[in-house]
Amino acid sequence: MNSGWISKKKMTSRTLTVLAVGDLILDRPDAESFFEFTAPTLRSADVVVGQGEVVFTSRGVNTYTEIPAPPSDPKNMSALPFAGFNVITLAGNHVWDSGAPGIEDTIAGLREYGIAVTGAGMNIDEARVPAIIERDGIRFGFLSYNCVGPQSSWATPDKPGCAYVHILTHCEVPNLLARPQIYTFAEPHSLKAMVDDIQKLRSQCDVLIVALHKGVGHTAAELAMYDQQVPYAAIDAGADLILGHHAHILKGIEWYRDKVIFHGLCNFVTVTRALWPEEAPSWNLREHAKRRMERMQLDREYLNYPFHPEARQTIIAKCSVEQGRISCASFLPCLIDKQGRPEILRNDDRGRKVFQYMDKITREAGLNARFEWEDDEILVCKG
Repeated sequence: MNSGWISKKKMTSRTLTVLAVGDLILDRPDAESFFEFTAPTLRSADVVVGQGEVVFTSRGVNTYTEIPAPPSDPKNMSALPFAGFNVITLAGNHVWDSGAPGIEDTIAGLREYGIAVTGAGMNIDEARVPAIIERDGIRFGFLSYNCVGPQSSWATPDKPGCAYVHILTHCEVPNLLARPQIYTFAEPHSLKAMVDDIQKLRSQCDVLIVALHKGVGHTAAELAMYDQQVPYAAIDAGADLILGHHAHILKGIEWYRDKVIFHGLCNFVTVTRALWPEEAPSWNLREHAKRRMERMQLDREYLNYPFHPEARQTIIAKCSVEQGRISCASFLPCLIDKQGRPEILRNDDRGRKVFQYMDKITREAGLNARFEWEDDEILVCKG
């Protein structure tokens, strides 16, 4: 198919809405209840996409990773269609934590619910297959890549795992008194593989969205070098929108070549108790949990949500699509309560705090997006 395969007669005149959220972990009973405040809004959209942070399986096997995440009960997967999700991206650092059964069961279960998936598979070719869904004659294409390792999570020609971009790190110490300089950049062959996938998908869809599991964790204003290199390469290849996640905290937003990059969508429904020392399922995770609890000064009143206090602020990215093109980008400010439930805020005191936070971390990161209220949502404007 060439880039003009959808005729104007078939294009919708209705404005379509895409909503996107960050990491999802459904590791507590009654998972649907955690979408209590947000499901009506999510269900109202035409396309809803989120990042599956951990797998769903009851037959997973132990694989060695530095900080393994326990799988979620497959019964909890029903919360995703309940909340309106129709696309889940899967490329991430925990996709291999339960081995091949975790990947197989997660993909099969999501597809049984009619949810499209991309970013993981039983081999690298499957992991690089895009998700494509159609609404009113407009095709939306999705690709998903893990940029943070570990290498054991990566798919190969004969091993399950995720699609990835291999990030290299170089450290220089100019002298004994200087602060070390850290340089990160994409390994050329894996970056080219992503570019090839985008160029191939470009002729098969109208709106092309790339999800990247990337970024420095738990630090809002800090961007690594590759945080911009990889999204820029994706947009140069034909992507219309970049969705970042993994850092478990919000990151800034920027414009590049008239396209929007959400560098970090933070968590959404990310409920788990496995990150508390007394409930961690393994010795190394217990030690990790102790260190992070002290470092982040976690509040035990947020028992289902053991994340950085600043990560209670999150957003839902929103894009309006007209005539097969993104015409407007915005976001809905949210706050996660003590039970781990995100609540959509309005243009009031609480909503304005999220607005101010996003403005602050975007400016501190040197990014060029600026924000304006329009009713109860926040427009992403060019700086």
